[in-house]
Amino acid sequence: MNKPQLILLAIPLLCACSHEIPTVNLGIDDVYYIPRMSKLPLEPALTGEAYEWKVNGETVSTQNRYIFIAREEGIYNLSFDIIDDKTPYHFDFAVTVLHEEVEYSPYISRVYEYRPAPGQFINEMPRYEPGDSYADILQKAEECISGTNDIMISLGGYGGYVTFGFDHTVINVEGENDFRIWGNCFYELLQPDKKGGSAEPGIVMVSYDANCNGVPDDEWYELAGSEYNSQSTRHNYEITYHRPDPAREVVADEDNSLDDIYYIRWTDSDGFEGFMAKNIFHNQDYYPRWEDGESMTFSGSLLAPNGEDISGNGTYYVLYSYPWGYVDNHPNDYPELNSFDISRAVDSHGNPVHLPGADFIRVYTGVNQYCGWLGETSTELSRAQDLHVDNTMNPLPEIP
Repeated sequence: MNKPQLILLAIPLLCACSHEIPTVNLGIDDVYYIPRMSKLPLEPALTGEAYEWKVNGETVSTQNRYIFIAREEGIYNLSFDIIDDKTPYHFDFAVTVLHEEVEYSPYISRVYEYRPAPGQFINEMPRYEPGDSYADILQKAEECISGTNDIMISLGGYGGYVTFGFDHTVINVEGENDFRIWGNCFYELLQPDKKGGSAEPGIVMVSYDANCNGVPDDEWYELAGSEYNSQSTRHNYEITYHRPDPAREVVADEDNSLDDIYYIRWTDSDGFEGFMAKNIFHNQDYYPRWEDGESMTFSGSLLAPNGEDISGNGTYYVLYSYPWGYVDNHPNDYPELNSFDISRAVDSHGNPVHLPGADFIRVYTGVNQYCGWLGETSTELSRAQDLHVDNTMNPLPEIP
């Protein structure tokens, strides 16, 4: 009796995966050709008690489904085993990884989501025009930070976020930082040794497109920064901002630096509430004008406040940098302090997670803090770069 034949489902794509996975018979002579940093999903039509996938003799997965991806060009020898007492199977095949036909860009190629919290730069960075929809604002955000455009966008107060990606998967290279993000932090001059100034730390999350549908709907993982395990860091925090009541009483502060101290009310998961004031320097609406709802809710990890009024009278605030692991937390001329390692990914319980790479990157403001006339702490960013893709074909000057 002929043994049943193993069918593997696989498709090579230039930059992503596809829903339409053709059936391919993988025999000993079967070979796949795919570009580097692109996915090749493999899935058997038959089942067994256990599975083993190997690449060049090394076990890489014991799951039924495996996604092959490689950074370097070359020929990779793969094998697949169904481990089953009744119907064991073994198949060998090869994947040839080629250089992409169109050179990858090391910079952002797409912004998938832009959902800032209220803030003094919202509706200005990027600028809202009357009648703009969410799609319009999303496009503007993409135009600001994609490629070599380098135009700052603001994420507003705590929780506000942006989600972006590249034209390829950012590979997780062991022992190296994988990507870099630029903000607008600077150090003040009175206390240079304390590394304080305008640090507005944003938390970074990553997602791997495991379902290969090209949209950021897979599980998200936080990249644990220096404060992740600090006792002062809160996890599973939630905040809700409420649209300003047009009938509210507008009250200014005594020194006239704030026009409306009860401007936007917020409530949080700890049972506290407070207000985001409107200052005299930014008179536009702080609540995103394209948002239709009466409230906006955000959640994530909450870093401890990093601001201090060193003047004692509200005239000079310093926002101190955390050691490492956050966006807009150190000046851009410190590349190591603004670069990120995908290997630092943790799940919602804080357990380390190994990801082959990241297809989607999310940054959100990590501090809920208001510093008088200086306003809310809000993460800003202007560009990102995959550190493993050569940028000599498209060099970009450093941003001061």
